[in-house]
Amino acid sequence: MARTFALVVLLVILALFALSYMGNMSHVPSSSLALSAAPTGSSGAAAPVGSSLSSILGPPSLSVAFVNRVLSAYHSPAAGLGSVLYQDSLTSGIDDAYPLAFFLHESSMGNAGVAAMTHSLGNIRCTPGWSCYSGYRSYATWAAGFLDWFHLISLEYLPRHLSTVPSIIPVYAPSADHNDEHAYIAAVLSAVSSWRAGRVVV
Repeated sequence: MARTFALVVLLVILALFALSYMGNMSHVPSSSLALSAAPTGSSGAAAPVGSSLSSILGPPSLSVAFVNRVLSAYHSPAAGLGSVLYQDSLTSGIDDAYPLAFFLHESSMGNAGVAAMTHSLGNIRCTPGWSCYSGYRSYATWAAGFLDWFHLISLEYLPRHLSTVPSIIPVYAPSADHNDEHAYIAAVLSAVSSWRAGRVVV
């Protein structure tokens, strides 16, 4: 009887130890599990602690002047609107490097495809209540097209916990629509990394 009681006590102690260990693991900061190389801004300064290359959340990592340099380098029809992108970034909490990378991948900064006609940053599909062109939302100005992209991500993606490039792209540009999801993800991350390192043309 005593031996059985001792065995029960031992099992209880082991169970409590295991629960304590698991509880401590749940408090490991997510930034500790991320890549150790912190991305840098266009000035060469380290990005905010806890940020990662794939998360779109955060303050602008590119300055207004740098965004304008990028838009000009690509001969974008939206050249000079760096302040608009920057302000939308501040308001939404979405780092301005990411919409700029989407803009580059979707239409070469507004130079290719329907974006030249629709003033769309991200070629958003037409939905009821919107003015559309060839199946995509159309805007009177580039500024309006920029703002709608931020609204789309803020209202449709972030509430579903889609806040990283790898989680957003399969919904935003799924392979079912003949997109190469992996190439899209790689292109966005590569552009963001290059711009944060100060390279204008990627």
